[in-house]
Amino acid sequence: MTSPDPDTGLLAPGWAGSPAASATADGAYLQALLDAEAALTRAQAALGLAPPEAAAAVTEAAHANRFDVRSLAERARGGGNPVIPLVADLTEAVGEEYGPYLHRGATSQDILDTATMLVAARTLDLVLADLDRVQRALARLAAEHRDTAMPGRTLTQHAVPTTFGLKAAGWRALVLDARDRVTVVRDSLPAQLGGAAGTLAAFTVYGAEDTQALTAAFAAQLGLRAPLLPWHTLRTPVADLAGCLAFTAGALGRIAADVLVLGRTEIAEVAEGGGGGSSAMPHKANPVRSTLIAAAARRAPQLAATLYGSLAAEDERPAGAWHAEWEPLRDLLRLVGGAARDAAELTGGLRVHADTMREHLGLTHGLIVSERLSAELAPVLGRARAKALLTELAKRTYAEGVSLGELLSREPELKDVDLGEPTDPTGYTGSAGALTDRALERP
Repeated sequence: MTSPDPDTGLLAPGWAGSPAASATADGAYLQALLDAEAALTRAQAALGLAPPEAAAAVTEAAHANRFDVRSLAERARGGGNPVIPLVADLTEAVGEEYGPYLHRGATSQDILDTATMLVAARTLDLVLADLDRVQRALARLAAEHRDTAMPGRTLTQHAVPTTFGLKAAGWRALVLDARDRVTVVRDSLPAQLGGAAGTLAAFTVYGAEDTQALTAAFAAQLGLRAPLLPWHTLRTPVADLAGCLAFTAGALGRIAADVLVLGRTEIAEVAEGGGGGSSAMPHKANPVRSTLIAAAARRAPQLAATLYGSLAAEDERPAGAWHAEWEPLRDLLRLVGGAARDAAELTGGLRVHADTMREHLGLTHGLIVSERLSAELAPVLGRARAKALLTELAKRTYAEGVSLGELLSREPELKDVDLGEPTDPTGYTGSAGALTDRALERP
């Protein structure tokens, strides 16, 4: 029997089959390692430190499909990272004449860190594309439902009315915050080049008079930023990735949390466009997209915590701190990539039941506007009396099954007071419309 591919994501439906899954797969990581090796040789050739033929030979050999990723993974145990066996295999593939120019002056961490930045850059580009789809879908929802009144809920209970437009605009604001953070990090991802202990010493032995120029040429070959210093134990780039990815997972998780609550059978104010089925209950249409996004949001902070923990790395190259980053960072990229894909599908197909929202505004028999009434009655009755009266009427509303408006009309104290339509919840959404308009001005 053929052994299964370890990257299929059998237990990870949140990212399985997503563009991010392909961009972070073992094969993609292997290609990034090879890209880094080839770019280093090309950079040295561009500065006259290696013959152009060597750069061409390494580049020609640096294709992932020519290497056995499973063998590399197994042999990585010998040196603790996959670069060591890869250099051996790539050197053999390049050939005896130009093999000596491969990996010249570099250390394994230079190549693996640089490959990680390449994988991150390629994955973040995919995430950004999906975040743009999400924000455009939310902008449409916010504009369409600018004045769709619904119950605002605080601490699980009806509070005062709000609008679905403002809720969708708030979701979009978080997505744009995530987009901006991801963009900044994406544009700042650096190459890594420092040699054995971050001094670039070996490169000078091989003729590099200006190691800063070599670092810049290496970074330019890959479309990455040239770092000010080697960052073997200065892990700002990884911490920045952790932060923007965890924030993005949380921002998308905020949308999912609302949809999961508002989509409950007994609430049914929204519904996913295409719910998932149940293995046991044919009637169910489960909110699968929201569920998977919520799962990603729960996992992301702990993965980011591991990466932040690796900031405390000793010496010029650490034992363990660096190695602890690899899997959680890839998991974070996959989780967020999958969540962004799911969020695009969720928001693009979300069904909004405005009639149900309007119906639910009446569940408290008018009490949802008690704040407004308290403010309007205070000048008439005094603040303390207005509060006491409304508290008493609230109890009677539930006990007698009579609306707050009717009870107010019976109060002798208020017989000469014109309250207009005091319990109409659609007339008490404050500046929700203006706030929605303001939010949608943000590009």
